[in-house]
Amino acid sequence: MHLLILNPSQIITVNTKGIGYKRGNELNNIETIEDHSLIIENNLIKDFIPNTSVKKNQFDLIIDAKDNIVMPGLVECHTHLVFSGSRADEFKQKLEGVSYEDISRSGGGINKTVNSVRETSFTKLFNIASKRVQHFIEQGVTTLEIKSGYGLDFENEIKLLKVINQLNKKFPIDIHSTFLGAHTIPKEFSNNRNGYIDLIINEMLPAINKEKLATACDAFCESTAFAKNEVDLIFNKAIELGLRCKLHTDQFNSIGGIDTALKNNAISVDHLEVITDDDISKFSDIDMVCVILPGVSYFLNHKYSPVKKLIDKNAIIALATDFNPGSSNISNISFIMSLAALKLGMSIEQIISAYTINSAKALNLSDKIGSLEIGKQADLSIYDTDNYADLIYQTTENLNIKTIKKGKVIFDKNGV
Repeated sequence: MHLLILNPSQIITVNTKGIGYKRGNELNNIETIEDHSLIIENNLIKDFIPNTSVKKNQFDLIIDAKDNIVMPGLVECHTHLVFSGSRADEFKQKLEGVSYEDISRSGGGINKTVNSVRETSFTKLFNIASKRVQHFIEQGVTTLEIKSGYGLDFENEIKLLKVINQLNKKFPIDIHSTFLGAHTIPKEFSNNRNGYIDLIINEMLPAINKEKLATACDAFCESTAFAKNEVDLIFNKAIELGLRCKLHTDQFNSIGGIDTALKNNAISVDHLEVITDDDISKFSDIDMVCVILPGVSYFLNHKYSPVKKLIDKNAIIALATDFNPGSSNISNISFIMSLAALKLGMSIEQIISAYTINSAKALNLSDKIGSLEIGKQADLSIYDTDNYADLIYQTTENLNIKTIKKGKVIFDKNGV
């Protein structure tokens, strides 16, 4: 297929010149091209050519992008979207002043969703999650990460990962599965923490590795979940089996998660709402990505991550929804971008970099996706505006009109 994206108002390349990420103030450099068209050949970005040089008869398909902008496909690098049931009653409790941690300690929170997932069949989970995946595609997402973590026993964690892998087979985007068996201690192991950790290390991880069900291993380092030494044990086994590590940490309490992530060469640390100044300084010259989740802070009415401090210290910042039933029941990317601007103080350019190339880096995929550079995979989205500022200005509006994966249109708002 020889495809031409003709005459867009702006092509936002987020060009990294081969580096594969943007750190610190580099997030502001999104490399906008005007008066050019984009050539795609054999699923890859072939060239950017002046509009005056276009010869239309050379292409199999031409997409007229006049008055539109073209951007790299969005990379949604942190979700928990395979779940069933509702936690609306807990949301009511939060409005009445009950904290997320207190709800968890009383048997609610993650374990409530675990109960629902355990009672839900593979087929029903797959059908529920399919609608959510399609919603992300319609917003311009071309690569999506989904975590397990709502099974918390051998049978149901495997079930969740198999659902994620089946979603990857069904949909034309790339869906990456992350094992999060270390999400919290399930109620049946409340008096036997070591027994559950042994189950993760000696049964779950070997089975997941054998069936190739996950590409990464995550854990929640928090006072209501896992201590740093427990995370370390789990990560040691994951690394032994060839899985890369990611870590939820510093969401409510800073209990040593950053150093544990550094020790295990994690590809990302996610949340960081309460990260200390001393730990912020550790990101100035490392390639670990700080994945920021402002939807959680909004949904829980909780402290926002100190992104400006992280950027000042030259960190690599990514953004994601953290879509889940309890702490961020938000799947609207435009709203997350708006929160990043208004609550985190990020510039529009920083937000675009964080949701494209740096989110790709958080999945260890930035050599292939996340920016529009010659030779990279042709993953992109086309938006119904001539000014990229509208992506944040038009809060909660989905301006995406076409999602293109590997050079093929996989979503067209006009249905043609």
